[in-house]
Amino acid sequence: MIARFVEATKPQIRPLPDEDTRLLAELVTRRRQIIQMIVAEKQRERQMPTRHLKKSAARLIKALEKELDVLNTDIDDSVRGSPVWREKEDLLQSVPGVGPVVARSLLAEMPELGTLTRREVASLAGLAPWTRQSGKWRGKSFTGGGRSSVRTTLFMAAMVGARCNPALKAFHHRLIAAGKPKLVALIAVARKLLTILNAILRDKSPWQTA
Repeated sequence: MIARFVEATKPQIRPLPDEDTRLLAELVTRRRQIIQMIVAEKQRERQMPTRHLKKSAARLIKALEKELDVLNTDIDDSVRGSPVWREKEDLLQSVPGVGPVVARSLLAEMPELGTLTRREVASLAGLAPWTRQSGKWRGKSFTGGGRSSVRTTLFMAAMVGARCNPALKAFHHRLIAAGKPKLVALIAVARKLLTILNAILRDKSPWQTA
């Protein structure tokens, strides 16, 4: 059945990430996990009733923050130690709103960036709109699927870009003025940002303010 499905749909064959890319992805994933633990422990610390328990939480937070520093150094060494990754990171960070965390997350978790069409890259990130339909009935459009960690990273970048990136800010304002819900507008900004980043890596040309 799988063979027949592949024969019928003819999906694009993508190479598996190499060992260095897999290691970087694991480091980025672990960094995200540590940050989630720090946030959760800080929330618990605020709710603890005694000073003794608060000190326990503070010790754990300090240990987690130390581990986060180690992971940040490991990620920095991996990216800046590779001429290819260093060039790509610099290109991605040339876009206002894209910092090292976003750039390195994309390098690790979407190594195909720069080699796909705008439709393909949006679908891979789960930002391509799709519509529920049955016969003549058509429901609302949704986004989903794809790589959730990449989508989350792009949402964060889109929120920053909608404030400080001239092109994305103007695009966001046009959508809101047209009556689009805030979440829909943010998704559209994230999709546009991804398209920009894909083109920048494809053309090896940094961001240029119009």
